[in-house]
Amino acid sequence: MSKVKKKPTRSPGGLSQEEIVFEKVINFSGWMFLIALLALISAFFIFDMILDLIELTLNASTFTLIIFTGTNAAISFALATRVKKNRDQKRKLFIDWLLGQFIFSMIAVFVIAAYQW
Repeated sequence: MSKVKKKPTRSPGGLSQEEIVFEKVINFSGWMFLIALLALISAFFIFDMILDLIELTLNASTFTLIIFTGTNAAISFALATRVKKNRDQKRKLFIDWLLGQFIFSMIAVFVIAAYQW
């Protein structure tokens, strides 16, 4: 066994590599939700209104998907901003974000189920 202690990897700004990856993952998830939202809305706009190839209807499931992806993108970007401002509360903010996402997802599922029923 080596007696050399492993030093944590720090960037010049004082952040460890794990903290940088954590912040990038949060921003990446926000961008993925935003891209999914834009892809869905642009598909409606291009295929239905411009090209008039197919008739797309905005039903409860599609509307809930639009609201879900838009809200999740906003929540992810808000979390990334809060983590940058309050690095000492990063763990608490992340756990609150996970619980919020879970509750929001369950509400969205139950709303669709109640509407379809």
